[in-house]
Amino acid sequence: QPEKLLDGIISKDDLRDVLATMGQLNVKNEELEAMIKEASGPINFTVFLTMFGEKLKGADPEDVIVSAFKVLDPEATGFIKKELIEELLTTQCDRFTAEEMSNLWAAFPPDVAGNVDYKQICYVITHGEEKEDE
Repeated sequence: QPEKLLDGIISKDDLRDVLATMGQLNVKNEELEAMIKEASGPINFTVFLTMFGEKLKGADPEDVIVSAFKVLDPEATGFIKKELIEELLTTQCDRFTAEEMSNLWAAFPPDVAGNVDYKQICYVITHGEEKEDE
């Protein structure tokens, strides 16, 4: 449940659920505990993405990031509510400023229902975009 992530901390059970979502069904407790120990403190969403990048080395990075977002999209619609993304990005780890959120929504405008296409965001994260001269 995405609501569970709003406390900012991802538990061992959350890690197990995410790995299962990504096709890794029989993860041992020792592996989960090792992942938790790798983190320098409590695991928030940013640490979580980094850990999965490490855990799934050799996998397509775009698939890894999309899978992480899918945790927030239990109905597999391909979209996440703008409010949920904003909540996570402004309250976790390297918090986004109002200006950074404004830039994000300018680059990835939500639809009329307030949904954001996270696959589009993942594509830009993994493939980059053309940078304009500043």
